[in-house]
Amino acid sequence: MFKINELIRVTAGKLIGPMQDISLSGISIDSRTIKPKEAFIAIKGDNFDGHDFILEAIKKGSRFIICQARRASLVSSCLREKKGIAFLEAEDTTRALGDIARFWRRQFDIPVIAITGSNGKTTTKDMIAWILSGKFKVLKNMGTKNNQIGLPLTLLNLDSSYDCVVLEAGTNHPGEIEYLSGICLANIGVITNIGPSHFEFLRDLKGVFTEKRTLLKFLKKPAIALLNADDNLLKKELAMPSKSMAAFGFGFKNHCDFSGSNIKFQKGRIEFLVQKYKFTLDTLGYFNAYNALAAIAAARILGMAYKDIASRLMRFSFPPARLNFVESKRLRFIDDTYNSNPASLSCALEALGEIKTKGRKIVIMGDMLELGKDERLFHEQAGKHIAKTSDAFIAVGRLSKIAALSAQKTGLNGKNVFTCETSNEARGILFKELIPNPDDIVLVKGSRLMRMEKVIINNCKT
Repeated sequence: MFKINELIRVTAGKLIGPMQDISLSGISIDSRTIKPKEAFIAIKGDNFDGHDFILEAIKKGSRFIICQARRASLVSSCLREKKGIAFLEAEDTTRALGDIARFWRRQFDIPVIAITGSNGKTTTKDMIAWILSGKFKVLKNMGTKNNQIGLPLTLLNLDSSYDCVVLEAGTNHPGEIEYLSGICLANIGVITNIGPSHFEFLRDLKGVFTEKRTLLKFLKKPAIALLNADDNLLKKELAMPSKSMAAFGFGFKNHCDFSGSNIKFQKGRIEFLVQKYKFTLDTLGYFNAYNALAAIAAARILGMAYKDIASRLMRFSFPPARLNFVESKRLRFIDDTYNSNPASLSCALEALGEIKTKGRKIVIMGDMLELGKDERLFHEQAGKHIAKTSDAFIAVGRLSKIAALSAQKTGLNGKNVFTCETSNEARGILFKELIPNPDDIVLVKGSRLMRMEKVIINNCKT
Protein backbone atom coordinates (compact mmCIF):
# COMPACT_ATOMS: atom_id res chain seq x y z
CA MET A 1 0.00 0.00 0.00
CA PHE A 2 2.62 2.54 1.07
CA LYS A 3 6.36 2.65 0.72
CA ILE A 4 8.36 4.33 3.46
CA ASN A 5 10.10 6.69 1.06
CA GLU A 6 6.64 7.87 -0.11
CA LEU A 7 5.64 8.72 3.44
CA ILE A 8 8.87 10.59 4.03
CA ARG A 9 8.28 12.60 0.87
CA VAL A 10 4.59 13.48 1.35
CA THR A 11 4.98 14.42 5.02
CA ALA A 12 8.35 16.20 4.62
CA GLY A 13 9.37 14.26 7.73
CA LYS A 14 12.74 13.19 9.14
CA LEU A 15 13.58 9.50 9.31
CA ILE A 16 15.22 8.18 12.48
CA GLY A 17 16.31 4.57 12.62
CA PRO A 18 16.88 2.03 9.84
CA MET A 19 15.45 2.60 6.37
CA GLN A 20 13.29 -0.49 5.90
CA ASP A 21 12.67 -1.86 2.45
CA ILE A 22 9.10 -2.92 3.17
CA SER A 23 5.65 -1.96 2.00
CA LEU A 24 3.24 -0.88 4.70
CA SER A 25 -0.22 -2.40 4.54
CA GLY A 26 -1.97 0.61 6.05
CA ILE A 27 -2.05 3.47 8.54
CA SER A 28 -3.49 3.34 12.06
CA ILE A 29 -3.95 5.78 14.93
CA ASP A 30 -5.28 3.14 17.33
CA SER A 31 -2.79 0.92 19.14
CA ARG A 32 -5.61 -1.37 20.26
CA THR A 33 -6.53 -2.47 16.74
CA ILE A 34 -3.29 -1.96 14.82
CA LYS A 35 -2.11 -4.86 12.68
CA PRO A 36 1.42 -6.00 11.78
CA LYS A 37 2.89 -4.04 8.84
CA GLU A 38 0.69 -1.03 9.58
CA ALA A 39 2.31 2.31 10.37
CA PHE A 40 1.27 3.92 13.64
CA ILE A 41 0.64 7.67 13.71
CA ALA A 42 0.76 9.14 17.20
CA ILE A 43 -2.03 11.73 17.27
CA LYS A 44 -2.41 14.07 20.24
CA GLY A 45 -6.12 14.60 20.92
CA ASP A 46 -8.18 16.32 23.58
CA ASN A 47 -8.31 13.27 25.84
CA PHE A 48 -5.42 11.04 24.78
CA ASP A 49 -1.92 11.40 23.39
CA GLY A 50 -0.99 8.69 20.91
CA HIS A 51 2.67 9.03 21.90
CA ASP A 52 1.77 7.29 25.17
CA PHE A 53 0.80 4.18 23.18
CA ILE A 54 3.77 3.83 20.84
CA LEU A 55 5.25 0.89 22.71
CA GLU A 56 1.90 -0.89 22.67
CA ALA A 57 1.71 -0.39 18.88
CA ILE A 58 5.21 -1.81 18.52
CA LYS A 59 4.26 -4.83 20.61
CA LYS A 60 1.32 -5.42 18.26
CA GLY A 61 3.74 -5.62 15.33
CA SER A 62 4.11 -2.08 13.99
CA ARG A 63 7.64 -1.37 12.78
CA PHE A 64 7.12 2.16 11.51
CA ILE A 65 6.06 5.00 13.79
CA ILE A 66 5.12 8.55 12.78
CA CYS A 67 5.51 10.87 15.74
CA GLN A 68 5.73 14.53 16.60
CA ALA A 69 9.09 16.21 16.12
CA ARG A 70 10.94 17.23 19.25
CA ARG A 71 10.18 13.94 21.00
CA ALA A 72 13.84 12.84 20.95
CA SER A 73 13.84 11.24 24.40
CA LEU A 74 10.80 9.13 23.60
CA VAL A 75 12.26 8.00 20.27
CA SER A 76 15.63 7.16 21.84
CA SER A 77 13.95 5.14 24.57
CA CYS A 78 11.93 3.11 22.07
CA LEU A 79 14.95 2.48 19.84
CA ARG A 80 16.94 1.19 22.81
CA GLU A 81 14.12 -1.11 23.88
CA LYS A 82 13.07 -2.39 20.45
CA LYS A 83 15.38 -3.10 17.51
CA GLY A 84 14.42 -2.74 13.87
CA ILE A 85 11.94 0.10 14.46
CA ALA A 86 11.95 3.23 12.30
CA PHE A 87 10.53 6.61 13.31
CA LEU A 88 9.34 9.40 11.06
CA GLU A 89 9.32 12.74 12.83
CA ALA A 90 6.74 15.21 11.52
CA GLU A 91 6.09 18.78 12.60
CA ASP A 92 2.43 17.94 13.18
CA THR A 93 1.20 14.35 13.10
CA THR A 94 -2.41 15.34 12.42
CA ARG A 95 -1.20 17.26 9.37
CA ALA A 96 0.92 14.28 8.40
CA LEU A 97 -2.21 12.11 8.47
CA GLY A 98 -3.88 14.58 6.10
CA ASP A 99 -0.86 14.68 3.80
CA ILE A 100 -0.83 10.90 3.51
CA ALA A 101 -4.60 10.78 2.87
CA ARG A 102 -4.29 13.40 0.11
CA PHE A 103 -1.49 11.42 -1.51
CA TRP A 104 -3.57 8.24 -1.33
CA ARG A 105 -6.71 9.87 -2.72
CA ARG A 106 -4.70 10.99 -5.77
CA GLN A 107 -3.96 7.36 -6.65
CA PHE A 108 -7.62 6.76 -7.61
CA ASP A 109 -9.45 8.21 -10.58
CA ILE A 110 -12.99 7.73 -9.26
CA PRO A 111 -15.74 10.24 -8.35
CA VAL A 112 -15.46 11.84 -4.92
CA ILE A 113 -18.47 13.71 -3.54
CA ALA A 114 -18.04 16.01 -0.53
CA ILE A 115 -20.90 17.52 1.48
CA THR A 116 -21.01 20.40 3.94
CA GLY A 117 -23.62 22.82 5.27
CA SER A 118 -25.07 24.07 8.54
CA ASN A 119 -27.74 21.37 8.71
CA GLY A 120 -28.33 18.03 7.02
CA LYS A 121 -24.72 17.08 6.22
CA THR A 122 -24.82 13.59 7.68
CA THR A 123 -28.28 12.77 6.37
CA THR A 124 -27.38 14.00 2.88
CA LYS A 125 -24.12 12.06 2.93
CA ASP A 126 -25.91 8.89 3.99
CA MET A 127 -28.68 9.43 1.41
CA ILE A 128 -26.20 9.86 -1.43
CA ALA A 129 -24.20 6.81 -0.36
CA TRP A 130 -27.37 4.72 0.04
CA ILE A 131 -28.72 5.65 -3.39
CA LEU A 132 -25.39 5.13 -5.15
CA SER A 133 -24.83 1.78 -3.44
CA GLY A 134 -27.69 0.43 -5.54
CA LYS A 135 -25.36 0.63 -8.52
CA PHE A 136 -21.83 1.18 -7.20
CA LYS A 137 -19.56 0.14 -4.37
CA VAL A 138 -19.36 3.26 -2.20
CA LEU A 139 -16.88 4.34 0.48
CA LYS A 140 -18.23 6.86 2.99
CA ASN A 141 -17.18 8.22 6.35
CA MET A 142 -19.13 6.48 9.07
CA GLY A 143 -21.41 8.49 11.33
CA THR A 144 -20.06 12.00 11.77
CA LYS A 145 -16.35 11.25 11.37
CA ASN A 146 -16.05 14.42 9.34
CA ASN A 147 -13.10 16.25 10.88
CA GLN A 148 -9.37 16.49 10.29
CA ILE A 149 -8.90 12.98 11.64
CA GLY A 150 -12.08 11.16 10.57
CA LEU A 151 -12.08 12.28 6.94
CA PRO A 152 -8.42 11.34 6.22
CA LEU A 153 -8.85 7.97 7.93
CA THR A 154 -11.85 7.28 5.71
CA LEU A 155 -9.84 8.02 2.58
CA LEU A 156 -7.09 5.69 3.76
CA ASN A 157 -9.62 2.84 3.50
CA LEU A 158 -9.93 3.44 -0.24
CA ASP A 159 -8.85 0.61 -2.52
CA SER A 160 -9.42 -0.52 -6.09
CA SER A 161 -12.69 -2.27 -5.23
CA TYR A 162 -14.54 1.03 -4.74
CA ASP A 163 -16.36 2.92 -7.50
CA CYS A 164 -16.90 6.23 -5.71
CA VAL A 165 -16.46 8.05 -2.40
CA VAL A 166 -18.99 10.14 -0.42
CA LEU A 167 -17.57 12.33 2.34
CA GLU A 168 -19.00 14.74 4.89
CA ALA A 169 -16.84 17.73 5.85
CA GLY A 170 -17.54 19.47 9.16
CA THR A 171 -16.22 22.63 10.77
CA ASN A 172 -16.51 24.92 13.75
CA HIS A 173 -13.42 27.08 13.14
CA PRO A 174 -12.37 29.14 10.11
CA GLY A 175 -10.13 27.27 7.67
CA GLU A 176 -11.22 23.72 8.52
CA ILE A 177 -13.36 23.18 5.39
CA GLU A 178 -10.56 24.50 3.19
CA TYR A 179 -8.14 22.09 4.85
CA LEU A 180 -10.43 19.09 4.38
CA SER A 181 -11.24 20.10 0.80
CA GLY A 182 -7.54 20.13 -0.01
CA ILE A 183 -7.31 16.55 1.23
CA CYS A 184 -10.36 14.93 -0.39
CA LEU A 185 -10.09 16.83 -3.73
CA ALA A 186 -13.75 16.21 -4.51
CA ASN A 187 -15.24 16.22 -8.00
CA ILE A 188 -18.71 17.18 -6.75
CA GLY A 189 -19.20 19.57 -3.85
CA VAL A 190 -22.60 19.81 -2.11
CA ILE A 191 -23.59 22.67 0.22
CA THR A 192 -26.93 21.92 1.89
CA ASN A 193 -27.59 25.35 3.44
CA ILE A 194 -26.11 28.26 5.38
CA GLY A 195 -27.56 28.78 8.85
CA PRO A 196 -26.73 30.11 12.32
CA SER A 197 -24.25 27.61 13.71
CA HIS A 198 -20.83 27.82 15.37
CA PHE A 199 -21.13 31.62 15.66
CA GLU A 200 -18.71 31.48 18.59
CA PHE A 201 -15.91 31.04 16.07
CA LEU A 202 -17.46 31.81 12.67
CA ARG A 203 -19.06 35.01 14.05
CA ASP A 204 -22.11 35.43 11.80
CA LEU A 205 -23.91 34.09 8.72
CA LYS A 206 -21.37 35.71 6.43
CA GLY A 207 -18.62 33.91 8.32
CA VAL A 208 -20.46 30.59 8.01
CA PHE A 209 -20.96 31.19 4.28
CA THR A 210 -17.31 32.10 3.75
CA GLU A 211 -16.23 28.95 5.57
CA LYS A 212 -18.63 26.56 3.83
CA ARG A 213 -18.04 27.85 0.30
CA THR A 214 -14.33 26.98 0.52
CA LEU A 215 -15.49 23.41 -0.14
CA LEU A 216 -15.56 24.46 -3.78
CA LYS A 217 -11.99 25.75 -3.83
CA PHE A 218 -10.25 22.44 -4.54
CA LEU A 219 -12.86 20.72 -6.71
CA LYS A 220 -11.34 18.54 -9.43
CA LYS A 221 -12.80 18.01 -12.90
CA PRO A 222 -15.67 18.03 -13.68
CA ALA A 223 -15.74 20.30 -10.59
CA ILE A 224 -19.51 20.49 -10.12
CA ALA A 225 -20.92 22.53 -7.23
CA LEU A 226 -24.42 21.49 -6.08
CA LEU A 227 -26.02 24.32 -4.13
CA ASN A 228 -29.39 24.94 -2.48
CA ALA A 229 -31.09 27.59 -4.63
CA ASP A 230 -33.66 28.36 -1.91
CA ASP A 231 -30.95 29.43 0.54
CA ASN A 232 -30.55 33.20 0.53
CA LEU A 233 -26.75 33.21 0.56
CA LEU A 234 -26.22 30.24 -1.73
CA LYS A 235 -28.55 31.60 -4.41
CA LYS A 236 -26.29 34.66 -4.59
CA GLU A 237 -23.39 32.30 -5.23
CA LEU A 238 -25.43 30.60 -7.95
CA ALA A 239 -25.97 33.98 -9.60
CA MET A 240 -22.23 34.23 -10.25
CA PRO A 241 -21.44 33.17 -13.83
CA SER A 242 -19.99 29.67 -13.74
CA LYS A 243 -20.52 26.55 -15.81
CA SER A 244 -19.73 24.36 -12.82
CA MET A 245 -22.72 25.41 -10.66
CA ALA A 246 -25.88 23.31 -10.40
CA ALA A 247 -28.93 24.22 -8.31
CA PHE A 248 -31.50 22.22 -6.39
CA GLY A 249 -34.59 23.54 -4.61
CA PHE A 250 -38.34 24.01 -4.38
CA GLY A 251 -38.50 27.78 -4.92
CA PHE A 252 -40.75 28.63 -7.86
CA LYS A 253 -38.89 31.89 -8.48
CA ASN A 254 -35.55 30.17 -8.80
CA HIS A 255 -34.40 28.28 -11.84
CA CYS A 256 -33.17 24.92 -10.60
CA ASP A 257 -31.34 22.20 -12.46
CA PHE A 258 -33.00 19.77 -10.05
CA SER A 259 -36.38 21.18 -9.04
CA GLY A 260 -38.85 19.65 -6.61
CA SER A 261 -42.57 20.40 -6.39
CA ASN A 262 -45.82 19.37 -4.69
CA ILE A 263 -44.18 18.72 -1.35
CA LYS A 264 -46.59 17.49 1.34
CA PHE A 265 -46.79 15.60 4.62
CA GLN A 266 -48.83 12.45 4.04
CA LYS A 267 -49.48 9.67 6.59
CA GLY A 268 -46.31 10.36 8.56
CA ARG A 269 -44.15 10.68 5.45
CA ILE A 270 -42.89 13.44 3.19
CA GLU A 271 -43.79 13.23 -0.50
CA PHE A 272 -42.70 15.41 -3.41
CA LEU A 273 -42.19 15.31 -7.16
CA VAL A 274 -39.09 15.71 -9.30
CA GLN A 275 -39.96 15.75 -12.98
CA LYS A 276 -42.86 13.27 -13.10
CA TYR A 277 -41.45 10.97 -10.46
CA LYS A 278 -42.81 10.75 -6.90
CA PHE A 279 -40.32 10.53 -4.05
CA THR A 280 -41.29 9.34 -0.57
CA LEU A 281 -39.25 9.83 2.60
CA ASP A 282 -39.94 8.08 5.89
CA THR A 283 -39.43 11.22 7.97
CA LEU A 284 -41.29 13.93 9.87
CA GLY A 285 -39.27 16.88 8.60
CA TYR A 286 -39.97 18.87 5.44
CA PHE A 287 -36.32 19.99 5.42
CA ASN A 288 -35.26 16.44 4.59
CA ALA A 289 -36.75 16.97 1.13
CA TYR A 290 -33.86 19.37 0.48
CA ASN A 291 -31.36 16.75 1.62
CA ALA A 292 -33.07 14.29 -0.72
CA LEU A 293 -32.97 16.75 -3.64
CA ALA A 294 -29.20 17.11 -3.19
CA ALA A 295 -28.86 13.34 -3.13
CA ILE A 296 -31.06 12.95 -6.23
CA ALA A 297 -28.94 15.51 -8.06
CA ALA A 298 -25.67 13.76 -7.17
CA ALA A 299 -27.04 10.39 -8.24
CA ARG A 300 -28.32 11.78 -11.54
CA ILE A 301 -24.92 13.32 -12.28
CA LEU A 302 -23.41 9.86 -11.80
CA GLY A 303 -25.89 8.38 -14.26
CA MET A 304 -28.63 6.82 -12.16
CA ALA A 305 -32.24 6.84 -13.39
CA TYR A 306 -34.96 8.72 -11.50
CA LYS A 307 -37.02 5.57 -10.96
CA ASP A 308 -34.06 3.76 -9.41
CA ILE A 309 -33.26 6.74 -7.18
CA ALA A 310 -36.90 6.93 -6.03
CA SER A 311 -36.91 3.23 -5.22
CA ARG A 312 -33.75 3.53 -3.13
CA LEU A 313 -34.90 6.66 -1.27
CA MET A 314 -38.17 5.02 -0.28
CA ARG A 315 -36.13 2.44 1.65
CA PHE A 316 -33.67 4.89 3.20
CA SER A 317 -33.34 4.69 6.99
CA PHE A 318 -32.58 8.04 8.58
CA PRO A 319 -29.61 8.30 10.96
CA PRO A 320 -30.49 7.88 14.65
CA ALA A 321 -31.31 10.87 16.86
CA ARG A 322 -32.32 13.00 13.88
CA LEU A 323 -36.06 13.60 14.11
CA ASN A 324 -36.82 9.90 14.57
CA PHE A 325 -40.00 8.63 16.17
CA VAL A 326 -39.12 6.50 19.20
CA GLU A 327 -42.01 4.70 20.87
CA SER A 328 -42.52 2.78 24.09
CA LYS A 329 -45.61 1.42 25.79
CA ARG A 330 -45.76 4.60 27.81
CA LEU A 331 -44.88 7.43 25.48
CA ARG A 332 -43.97 8.66 22.00
CA PHE A 333 -40.75 10.65 21.61
CA ILE A 334 -39.40 12.58 18.67
CA ASP A 335 -35.68 11.98 19.10
CA ASP A 336 -33.72 14.89 17.62
CA THR A 337 -30.98 14.80 20.22
CA TYR A 338 -27.95 14.58 17.96
CA ASN A 339 -27.33 18.34 17.97
CA SER A 340 -29.10 21.68 17.80
CA ASN A 341 -28.88 25.15 16.34
CA PRO A 342 -31.58 27.76 15.64
CA ALA A 343 -32.36 26.52 12.12
CA SER A 344 -32.55 22.83 13.01
CA LEU A 345 -34.65 23.59 16.11
CA SER A 346 -37.07 25.61 13.99
CA CYS A 347 -37.37 22.69 11.56
CA ALA A 348 -38.04 20.26 14.42
CA LEU A 349 -40.73 22.52 15.87
CA GLU A 350 -42.37 22.82 12.46
CA ALA A 351 -42.40 19.03 12.20
CA LEU A 352 -43.97 18.80 15.66
CA GLY A 353 -46.62 21.29 14.56
CA GLU A 354 -47.56 19.13 11.57
CA ILE A 355 -48.29 16.07 13.69
CA LYS A 356 -51.89 15.45 14.73
CA THR A 357 -52.42 14.01 18.18
CA LYS A 358 -55.18 13.81 20.78
CA GLY A 359 -52.66 14.47 23.54
CA ARG A 360 -50.23 17.22 24.43
CA LYS A 361 -47.18 18.34 22.53
CA ILE A 362 -44.27 18.62 24.95
CA VAL A 363 -40.88 20.15 24.12
CA ILE A 364 -37.75 19.33 26.12
CA MET A 365 -35.01 21.65 24.93
CA GLY A 366 -31.35 21.80 25.93
CA ASP A 367 -29.09 24.79 25.35
CA MET A 368 -27.97 25.62 21.81
CA LEU A 369 -24.22 26.17 22.13
CA GLU A 370 -21.51 27.99 20.15
CA LEU A 371 -23.84 30.82 19.10
CA GLY A 372 -21.58 33.68 20.20
CA LYS A 373 -22.86 37.13 21.09
CA ASP A 374 -26.39 36.50 19.83
CA GLU A 375 -27.04 33.43 21.99
CA ARG A 376 -29.67 35.21 24.13
CA LEU A 377 -31.56 36.44 21.07
CA PHE A 378 -31.65 32.98 19.49
CA HIS A 379 -32.98 31.42 22.69
CA GLU A 380 -35.62 34.14 23.06
CA GLN A 381 -36.78 33.43 19.52
CA ALA A 382 -36.82 29.70 20.27
CA GLY A 383 -39.08 30.30 23.27
CA LYS A 384 -41.56 32.25 21.13
CA HIS A 385 -41.67 29.42 18.59
CA ILE A 386 -42.11 26.81 21.31
CA ALA A 387 -45.00 28.76 22.84
CA LYS A 388 -46.84 28.64 19.51
CA THR A 389 -46.13 24.94 18.93
CA SER A 390 -46.36 23.14 22.26
CA ASP A 391 -48.54 22.65 25.34
CA ALA A 392 -45.67 22.18 27.80
CA PHE A 393 -41.98 23.06 27.89
CA ILE A 394 -39.03 21.77 29.91
CA ALA A 395 -35.93 23.95 29.50
CA VAL A 396 -32.55 22.39 30.28
CA GLY A 397 -29.54 24.62 30.94
CA ARG A 398 -28.64 28.25 31.51
CA LEU A 399 -29.55 29.49 28.04
CA SER A 400 -32.75 27.51 27.76
CA LYS A 401 -34.07 29.33 30.84
CA ILE A 402 -34.14 32.40 28.58
CA ALA A 403 -36.30 30.43 26.16
CA ALA A 404 -38.59 29.39 29.03
CA LEU A 405 -39.16 33.01 30.08
CA SER A 406 -39.75 34.01 26.46
CA ALA A 407 -42.27 31.20 26.02
CA GLN A 408 -44.26 32.40 29.05
CA LYS A 409 -44.21 36.00 27.82
CA THR A 410 -45.53 34.76 24.46
CA GLY A 411 -48.47 33.04 26.13
CA LEU A 412 -47.49 29.54 27.23
CA ASN A 413 -49.06 28.87 30.64
CA GLY A 414 -46.38 29.18 33.33
CA LYS A 415 -47.77 26.08 35.09
CA ASN A 416 -46.59 24.08 32.08
CA VAL A 417 -43.10 25.59 31.87
CA PHE A 418 -40.23 24.05 33.85
CA THR A 419 -36.51 24.77 34.10
CA CYS A 420 -33.65 22.55 35.23
CA GLU A 421 -29.91 22.07 34.79
CA THR A 422 -29.48 18.55 33.41
CA SER A 423 -31.20 16.10 31.10
CA ASN A 424 -31.62 13.65 33.99
CA GLU A 425 -33.55 16.32 35.91
CA ALA A 426 -35.66 16.96 32.81
CA ARG A 427 -36.59 13.29 32.65
CA GLY A 428 -37.68 13.44 36.29
CA ILE A 429 -39.87 16.49 35.61
CA LEU A 430 -41.41 14.80 32.59
CA PHE A 431 -42.54 11.71 34.49
CA LYS A 432 -43.23 13.22 37.93
CA GLU A 433 -44.68 16.64 37.07
CA LEU A 434 -46.18 16.37 33.61
CA ILE A 435 -47.07 12.67 33.93
CA PRO A 436 -47.34 11.94 30.19
CA ASN A 437 -49.89 9.63 28.63
CA PRO A 438 -49.74 7.53 25.43
CA ASP A 439 -51.43 10.26 23.37
CA ASP A 440 -48.72 12.82 24.17
CA ILE A 441 -45.76 13.51 21.90
CA VAL A 442 -42.44 14.68 23.34
CA LEU A 443 -39.82 16.43 21.18
CA VAL A 444 -36.33 16.21 22.71
CA LYS A 445 -33.55 18.37 21.28
CA GLY A 446 -30.34 20.15 22.33
CA SER A 447 -26.69 20.63 21.52
CA ARG A 448 -24.47 17.57 21.71
CA LEU A 449 -22.82 18.54 25.01
CA MET A 450 -26.22 18.74 26.72
CA ARG A 451 -26.62 14.92 26.43
CA MET A 452 -30.35 15.22 25.81
CA GLU A 453 -30.60 11.57 24.78
CA LYS A 454 -30.64 10.74 28.52
CA VAL A 455 -34.19 12.04 28.66
CA ILE A 456 -35.43 9.24 26.43
CA ILE A 457 -36.23 6.16 28.46
CA ASN A 458 -34.00 3.14 27.99
CA ASN A 459 -36.64 0.65 26.91
CA CYS A 460 -37.81 2.70 23.92
CA LYS A 461 -37.95 0.91 20.57
CA THR A 462 -37.79 2.65 17.22
